[in-house]
Amino acid sequence: MKSEHKSLALLVSCALAGTPAAYGTEKNEKEELLKLRNTTLNLIELLVQQGILDKGKAEQMIHQAEQKAAAEAKAEARLEAEQSAGGSVKPEGKDAASGKGEKGTVRVTYVPDFVKDEIRAEVRKELKDEVVKEVKANAKQEKWGVPAALPDWVNRFKLFGDFMARSESQFFGGSNRPNTYFNWPAINAAGGITQLGDPYRNTTNDFNLWRLRMRLGLEAKITDELQAQIRLSTSNQYSPISTNQVMGQYGTGYQVQLDRAFLQYDYLDDKGQDWLTLWAGRMANPWFSTDNTFDPDLNFEGFSGTFRFPFGHDYNPEVIAYHVVSTAGRQQFNWGYTKPNEAYLTLGAFPLEQDTLFGASKYLWAAQGGMDYLFNRNNRFKIGVAYYDYNNTQARRDPLGSTKYDWTAPRFFTQGNSLARISNDLNSSTEPRLVGLASKFEIFDVTATYDYTGFYPHHVMLIGSYSHNFGFDQQQIYNTLGENLQPRTNAFEARFEVGEPNIQQFGDWNVWLAYKYLEADSVLDAFTDSNFHAYGGTNAKGWELAGNYAIANNTWLGLNWLSSSVISGPTYNVNTLLIDLNARF
Repeated sequence: MKSEHKSLALLVSCALAGTPAAYGTEKNEKEELLKLRNTTLNLIELLVQQGILDKGKAEQMIHQAEQKAAAEAKAEARLEAEQSAGGSVKPEGKDAASGKGEKGTVRVTYVPDFVKDEIRAEVRKELKDEVVKEVKANAKQEKWGVPAALPDWVNRFKLFGDFMARSESQFFGGSNRPNTYFNWPAINAAGGITQLGDPYRNTTNDFNLWRLRMRLGLEAKITDELQAQIRLSTSNQYSPISTNQVMGQYGTGYQVQLDRAFLQYDYLDDKGQDWLTLWAGRMANPWFSTDNTFDPDLNFEGFSGTFRFPFGHDYNPEVIAYHVVSTAGRQQFNWGYTKPNEAYLTLGAFPLEQDTLFGASKYLWAAQGGMDYLFNRNNRFKIGVAYYDYNNTQARRDPLGSTKYDWTAPRFFTQGNSLARISNDLNSSTEPRLVGLASKFEIFDVTATYDYTGFYPHHVMLIGSYSHNFGFDQQQIYNTLGENLQPRTNAFEARFEVGEPNIQQFGDWNVWLAYKYLEADSVLDAFTDSNFHAYGGTNAKGWELAGNYAIANNTWLGLNWLSSSVISGPTYNVNTLLIDLNARF
């Protein structure tokens, strides 16, 4: 802008000085100088209107140019008077240089055409660059053309979604024996063991499935602080931890469900600090957790809130952006809703099953506190300590011949948790009609991660979690349910990952290796990873080796190999191969 002001000052001076001294010039020269003066003044006014030049400075510049022009005009008038008294005036230019003046001529301030052309070119170039830059910035910020063409509500909606096609293969161990593990979820649904032709799980016959998942969401901005979101998905109505649809359904159409529906409120202060987020409805996982505790597809119904308290060094936004990781829909690990250098507290209340007949609904009450700490720019450490208290989920034995406590049977469970008989019908001791969870679940969980970004954009991460079920009470289980069970209440996971956590651009990649260990009653088998140990669940240990590679922007291939075996009970080994094609939009 300094060079522009210099050019404008020169142009103003020439324009204002040239007009009063135009005597003796030709008519077209006078018109040219008037054009130059008016053009300069119009340009200055335009710069003031665009905010490029301050109005006060513009007026001061014009005033100074006018004063200079007046002074030069007076000086030339005096010179002309003196020379007229002497009988001749020598004009400037080549005649003056050669000394060939004529008697009675008048000296004229003359601006050569090439000088005026040069000034015009310089001003035009610099003005164009600045104005174009300013116009582009304003157009981008104000979205010129869109507000005028579309109604306001269109700008408040955002469409998003993802797609996955999967090949899933299960390879069972050669030492597995058939008819060793009952398929209890199917038995409960059928109304007893005798109601099923084959009440056992398949533990010996390999199989392959082709699956598909499609999710489409809509986010609506209600105010600057309040938004709503809904998401539709392909559906597996029997599973809250998987929305994968098995292919090969030519006889029927795919099921679709309302996967999410919630309101979200964010409180931000004047400095942009996000202090509080509240959710109500069916929402994404709000907890900092691994898939040992919650499957990545699991949604929560109820109310939750995360409170954030900033501390430590205030890094610039670019450094913070290196460490903000969004892994929704891809990774077996949930970062929660914090950014570096924040302490946090998350609280939640979630109804699992509402009961109006007996007034004994099932709930999950939960709390988690921790910190997200960034030090030396490239090192991030996050820890969360949580307590998940499941109410009214333990089975109760029916009175003889009654169905009073049938409601204590879980609507959904997989495999691994210790079970106890609920039904007390005739012959139900040998062929139970209904079973439920033998233990209470009050889970203490610690999750931590260390993220190093010295090789940015690639991350090196260590992730770990440990869970213990304080709800297991051996004596209480024996007294109320008649089951003498040994405590198997610990779970842990350790994971090492390298690469780009957010798969977005062509060539992005990551790989990870994890070891998982889940004792029978460590966590709720209904909510843990659905891919591990063939059917998900607990009472299993093993390895996971996986990776992703982006074959295009927001499109990637995934490969997972999971190898697991049972912790206690008859031999039950299984290897799982998952090959995925994913796209996000």
